[in-house]
Amino acid sequence: MQVATASAGGKSVDENPFSPKAYLTRYWNKEVRNDAVGPSFLLSKASPLTAVQSASFTKLASQNALQTKLPEFCSAAKLLCFPDLGQSLEKHEKDASFTGYSGRNFTNYGTDRLAGADSFKNYSLSENLPIDSFRRYSRDSVNHKDKFNNYAADGNVVDQSFNSYAAGATSGTGDFKRYADSTNVPNLRFTSYSDDSNGRAQSFTGYSENANAGQQSFTSYSKNGNGAPNAFTGYGTSSNVAGSDFTGYSQSGNAPNDTFTNYGNDENNPTERFKSYGDGGNGGSEKFSNYRDQANVGETSFQSYAKNSNSEKVNFVNYGQSFNNGSDSFTGYGKGSQGGSAGFKIYGVNNTFKDYKDKKTTKFTEYSAGEKSSLASKMAASGSLVKRWVEPGKFFRESMIKKGTVMPFPDIKDKMPERSFLPRTISSKLPFATAKVSELKRIFHAEDNSTMEKIITDALQECERAPSKGETKRCVGSAEDMIDFVTSVLGRNVVVRTTDNVNGAKGDVVVGAVKGINGGKVTQSVSCHQSLFPYLLYYCHSVPTVRVYEADLLDPTSKAKINRGVAICHLDTSAWSPTHGSFAALGSGPGRIEVCHWIFQNDLTWTIAD
Repeated sequence: MQVATASAGGKSVDENPFSPKAYLTRYWNKEVRNDAVGPSFLLSKASPLTAVQSASFTKLASQNALQTKLPEFCSAAKLLCFPDLGQSLEKHEKDASFTGYSGRNFTNYGTDRLAGADSFKNYSLSENLPIDSFRRYSRDSVNHKDKFNNYAADGNVVDQSFNSYAAGATSGTGDFKRYADSTNVPNLRFTSYSDDSNGRAQSFTGYSENANAGQQSFTSYSKNGNGAPNAFTGYGTSSNVAGSDFTGYSQSGNAPNDTFTNYGNDENNPTERFKSYGDGGNGGSEKFSNYRDQANVGETSFQSYAKNSNSEKVNFVNYGQSFNNGSDSFTGYGKGSQGGSAGFKIYGVNNTFKDYKDKKTTKFTEYSAGEKSSLASKMAASGSLVKRWVEPGKFFRESMIKKGTVMPFPDIKDKMPERSFLPRTISSKLPFATAKVSELKRIFHAEDNSTMEKIITDALQECERAPSKGETKRCVGSAEDMIDFVTSVLGRNVVVRTTDNVNGAKGDVVVGAVKGINGGKVTQSVSCHQSLFPYLLYYCHSVPTVRVYEADLLDPTSKAKINRGVAICHLDTSAWSPTHGSFAALGSGPGRIEVCHWIFQNDLTWTIAD
């Protein structure tokens, strides 16, 4: 366990007294009133800027000119920033095969190409912060084939965009296999993809499977296309909290043929939105097979689906058979359409149909809207489904924290890019509000619809969210702000803890010696969790009615100590959502049990010092 409390010392002999780290040490000693060991963990997160650098960048921030030195600022301050991609005017008029390629901006690539093939294999593989852009790719080409195999797999904070991809193309194929597989926080965008194309086939096999969080969007996909078959197989399978947006998909298309097979299966809490899908289409066929099958909760909405279409056939087979039911909404479904038919076979619960096509042309087979199967009965039927979405050991009962208990230890590794706090002299001069997002985008060179824009807006929205009942919260971008918030809630005699390391993760551990913080009594804590943002940002909030423990964690074979874990037990869960993963794992519901979990790497819990 790593502990940080007050100290009269704490700074290196070589530390410049005017550096951000030295200032943090003095600030801690002034604001925190006890005399234990120094704040080593917080110091490790302090800004690495020298005194001279800090003064220089503070001046730029005061002048609203940080953006002019962004690369230098990001490098010196250890921030999360994306490189500025310059446009490439390479036209690549011949067939190309890229193996092990990375980090490029392709502009006007393959335009007006006649036949031939381009292949991208192992493109941006296993990279941190990969950013790739394809503009006017294969536009107006004839019978041209594009292949992307193993594209951006295993990447961290992936940014990929395809603009005007294959627009106006005739015949040919576009094939994406293992696209953005096993990525963390991907942002994948296809804009005007295959618009106005004639008979060009597009297929996505293994698209963004096993991804964590992130967003995928298809805007104006195959709009005004003629006879274009599009296939998604294994889209988003086993992803965690992913979002997908399809806007204007196959809109005004002639005889489109779209199939989604195994779309969103086994996902955890996905959000999928289809807007103006197949609107004004003629003689098309849309098929969804195994859509969101065995997913955990989630939300899907179809707005103006097949609206004003002619002879459109839509078929949903095994739709929404989720392990833990989410919600589905159909608004303006088939409204104003002529001819056509729609079918739902083995359709799940919690579904809303508003203004949908006349029931005479819509068939529901094995429609289970009245089904009231409980979450508990589903868990009893298949424990493997629970393990799929709630990692063993992520949540546990308080009775497990005792010497000799053998228990699974979850993956507590921090998967976010490494960053540092900003000195408060700089962070206080930067805007931090949704109303000023345009200023933040300018400072951090965030283009519209880019990953950086989404990172910024998501963090601001979470920080500006109204607190839950009984919660006090604040987002902090400097260590000084964190100290101020914690001491305002708990007073000045505080201690901060985190789990020592990640040893034992994804395996079993034996609980060794256990210590209850504050004598094991019910107490109050402040927990701080990282948010993804250009600089190190923590979401801190008060957590009332808890017990906090420190425990030695031992190797189950050798019995040697491998870690010192910090666990927090929430004693009042009455305000938690019934779909919270802890209840799926432990088999109960809000207010009926306490729920405990370990403090993950780089997360913090503060309590009053013993």
